[in-house]
Amino acid sequence: MGLSGSDNSCDPTPPPGPLAMALFGALFLALLAGAHAEFPGCKIRVTSKALELVKQEGLRFLEQELETITIPDLRGKEGHFYYNISEVKVTELQLTSSELDFQPQQELMLQITNASLGLRFRRQLLYWFFYDGGYINASAEGVSIRTGLELSRDPAGRMKVSNVSCQASVSRMHAAFGGTFKKVYDFLSTFITSGMRFLLNQQICPVLYHAGTVLLNALLDTVPVRSSVDELVGIDYSLMKDPVASTSNLDMDFRGAFFPLTERNWSLPNRAVEPQLQEEERMVYVAFSEFFFDSAMESYFRAGALQLSLVGDKVPHDLDILLRATYFGSIVLLSPAVIDSPLKLELRVLAPPRCTIKPSGTTVSVTASVTIALVPPDKPEVQLSSMTMDARLSAKMALRGKALRTQLDLRRFRIYSNHSALESLALIPLQAPLKTMLQIGVMPMLNERTWRGVQIPLPEGINFVREVVTNHAGFLTIGADLHFAKGLREVIEKNRPADIGASTAPTPSTAAVLLL
Repeated sequence: MGLSGSDNSCDPTPPPGPLAMALFGALFLALLAGAHAEFPGCKIRVTSKALELVKQEGLRFLEQELETITIPDLRGKEGHFYYNISEVKVTELQLTSSELDFQPQQELMLQITNASLGLRFRRQLLYWFFYDGGYINASAEGVSIRTGLELSRDPAGRMKVSNVSCQASVSRMHAAFGGTFKKVYDFLSTFITSGMRFLLNQQICPVLYHAGTVLLNALLDTVPVRSSVDELVGIDYSLMKDPVASTSNLDMDFRGAFFPLTERNWSLPNRAVEPQLQEEERMVYVAFSEFFFDSAMESYFRAGALQLSLVGDKVPHDLDILLRATYFGSIVLLSPAVIDSPLKLELRVLAPPRCTIKPSGTTVSVTASVTIALVPPDKPEVQLSSMTMDARLSAKMALRGKALRTQLDLRRFRIYSNHSALESLALIPLQAPLKTMLQIGVMPMLNERTWRGVQIPLPEGINFVREVVTNHAGFLTIGADLHFAKGLREVIEKNRPADIGASTAPTPSTAAVLLL
């Protein structure tokens, strides 16, 4: 009776359904992707504070581009009157209202309202046997332009203009006709200006399309992606994803990784924290993680650059005397015949240095071997001692122009023997002179290189000014303002492709935009 049919406690649990398995698989793949996601080593944020400066430079370029508008000749017949309007040129652009804003979907939007264009054209009129001609000034008023620019990452990791839009309209035209047939022109003016307004409406967006997709992309091509820093290492500034716009800023994530030029496919795993950008008070902010600096030091280590050998006269005189006195007994015991041979001091970094960024400052930890030997001519060198050196350097970062520069200073230094504690005690007298030698002879060489800096991914002609460096836990940020050292036209003319013929524009409703 105890085994009634209502007791199902011993029934096996039913297997999970297809929906549960699909959800489990999606969760597993998401966790797997997150575990392998790589953080950017460099981030750049352009804030709305930069838009006014960018708009001023962009409008100057826009005015120059609109002056290139080519309007077809307008010919026609009205009764016995034959007219021809030709050689139409845009002479000036007057702006009364313009706005440049970030938009989450469109990235950047430029809106111009109630602008006017100055025009000059040639008129020709034939009435029976009477002819009249000459040049006349006109104006297109109530010009409205709304253009949007989308930025994206291309397959090479470069930022490109990927999609553009344009809406343009001219509400009215005015032309001050004169001459022999002024009354006739007054009669025809409505017809002629309406035709010119229609043609002008059709030409604005194609010009902006060419400016955005061809000329502006030529400017973006000046941003370094994978380039050489010097003869030993290069840097990878490829975008990791499409730029992201909000209503107040535009954020870009760059890989920010160095590599040896002899191992272009080598990559240091990024285990550093992701840099964060929260500020919006300055025009632009750049963030660098510890990975950015670690990849630089490991690349130079792999390239064999982190070693130094001083022989003979290259060894400071006072240090030479001290080292010979310290190891006089060893020299006599090992090989007294070479006592007057040149002295050799060799430093070799044993492992890639590591950078630590804290709110209190930035430090670089270095472990190196120090070898002291005599190098008699045409004979094997005689090693006198081998010791290990631990050093800690402080690093101060600065942004000059668009180069990130570093100033190093030796803070901590100690040497010890790998063989015995007794020998480590014997090395104490060498501590101070070796540190002095590093400060006087080695640090200036390091700083000469690090102060040359590495370029930040900015277009040519744009520099940083009034920068402020702030340290955080695991990364640092640099806030700065922008300065146009060159005009957009100058940079684009210098870098425009050889084959830069007119691009094929879409219909005016979807044509392009000039934006920076």
